[in-house]
Amino acid sequence: MEISLNNVGRRFNKEWIFKNINYIFKQGEKYAILGPNGSGKSTLLSVLLGNLTPSEGEITYTDPDEIRVENIYQSISFAAPYLDLVEEFTLQETIDFHFQFKAYADGLNASSVLSLLGLEKSQDKALKHFSSGMKQRTKLALACCANTSVLILDEPTSNLDTQGIDWYLALIEKFATNKMIIVGSNQAHEYDFCKHQLSITDYK
Repeated sequence: MEISLNNVGRRFNKEWIFKNINYIFKQGEKYAILGPNGSGKSTLLSVLLGNLTPSEGEITYTDPDEIRVENIYQSISFAAPYLDLVEEFTLQETIDFHFQFKAYADGLNASSVLSLLGLEKSQDKALKHFSSGMKQRTKLALACCANTSVLILDEPTSNLDTQGIDWYLALIEKFATNKMIIVGSNQAHEYDFCKHQLSITDYK
């Protein structure tokens, strides 16, 4: 997978969030989108996900042929603290539902995802009874354990304690080695493994 941005900009009303981004994200590489809170990191991630259309410029996806933006979701997994889960679903139902749309990564199944989460005793509990940290772990596991070539994470350790942060880093190391990873963050521990950095403030 390769994601190419050609003079991409996005504005709300008359205010430019970012503009004139020319950048290529390549398969297997790790990228950090950096900037203070409110700078536009999440907006850029939404553009990369195909959820937002650029106000100017164009974005293309190739793998190796060009992929239409409406089909890109099949190649991308995404996790963010503001991403909603179905609160009435149990954890087991959540896993089963998610993997109706995404294939499991090689060697994984519903049982191994539960084991990875360490929440086997909570598999029949509704997500509305989960703590914010348990929900964030679930989102990260669903994203990392899917067989997609691109993994996009926004503030991945939000709501995680120190043990949860270590779990996140181990998850990335084990399941995301060969993926393109794009992390929106302003905390170094979330993106220390990223070789490339793009500062959103450079495109104001």
